[in-house]
Amino acid sequence: MASKDFIRQLEGYGLTTANILYRMPDHPTFLQTYIWQDYDLAPRFPVLLKFLDFWQRELAGPLYSVRVSHSQLIRPAEFRAIEGEINLH
Repeated sequence: MASKDFIRQLEGYGLTTANILYRMPDHPTFLQTYIWQDYDLAPRFPVLLKFLDFWQRELAGPLYSVRVSHSQLIRPAEFRAIEGEINLH
């Protein structure tokens, strides 16, 4: 049985990492970092947007910036035709 994460990768999901900077509620001049990581669909990022909506609705620290990186872990393999054959004993 394949894992849920593997099946999602086959469906086109890739590993998404968001580096979130937010202002501390008690000291708004200070910035704090939060790293979020999950499987998501680029370029719309519905899972990340759902998380950011939750953040703005439920958490006290206002967002300052969000930097996103994304990588599809399963992608087509590179194939090159090679002529010739070498036998090793």
